[in-house]
Amino acid sequence: MRSDVEDLMPRLLPIETAKKTEALRLNEGAPRNPQEYLRQVQLEASLCPEVVVAQIDPMKLRKTQTVNASVSGCQAAPEGLSPSLGWQRQQVANFSDVRQSIAKHRRHWSTQTLDENVVMPKLSDEEGWKTFCLGETVYKAPAVSGTHLEPSSALDYSKMGFPPFLSIVSRLNQTTVLALLEILVGWFEEAELVPQLGRWLYALLACLEKPLIPEAHSIIRQLARRCGQLRTTLPSQEDTRLPALNLLICLVARYFEQNDLADQHE
Repeated sequence: MRSDVEDLMPRLLPIETAKKTEALRLNEGAPRNPQEYLRQVQLEASLCPEVVVAQIDPMKLRKTQTVNASVSGCQAAPEGLSPSLGWQRQQVANFSDVRQSIAKHRRHWSTQTLDENVVMPKLSDEEGWKTFCLGETVYKAPAVSGTHLEPSSALDYSKMGFPPFLSIVSRLNQTTVLALLEILVGWFEEAELVPQLGRWLYALLACLEKPLIPEAHSIIRQLARRCGQLRTTLPSQEDTRLPALNLLICLVARYFEQNDLADQHE
């Protein structure tokens, strides 16, 4: 190796200086001992050029890859449909109280005996969870715009879906909470906001622990954007879905600190 390089990179292992003829002979076969191996490494290093220039085809640089990341916010609320800042603050305070209550009494409610007809699906059973939460009436035939299905006089939870009782949601760990949110938000992308769905979304958000993992961020932002999109289709501020849509947007934006999705007060 050149002396200037050796000055910058001092030897860590002592190597006897090899004669030129001996060094060349080392290239003819495998090293026979440690000294020959180190001499061969020394020879190979001395033959390397000091500067290496890569040959790059400029045309290939034009073919850049892009990553699609959805960072868009909610669609702005039509005039008269956006909630006041005071209303949003009150909803955040109420929601915080609900979360604290659930956390405080989770162990108690998780030990309560469920009715015999309450059979919670397995985590991987998406169809089962949709039926469990929404009921066959809603899930098998999603409500059309402006139609809300309320329970009949006879409580048939298989038809109307199980409400998010504390004895049920207290049994859900964070993996299940996140998976169930993803299932219901995915269904919501192609459907309307019905009471059964609204209740479950609120309950699952109340059970979602902070700080959020990236998957949770993505799902709740998707929820808020869908609510904002649906809100723009409402005929008037008298529509019964408006408070629920505003509430879900408010919680995602204000409580879970997705501030770019928040409704801005006038």
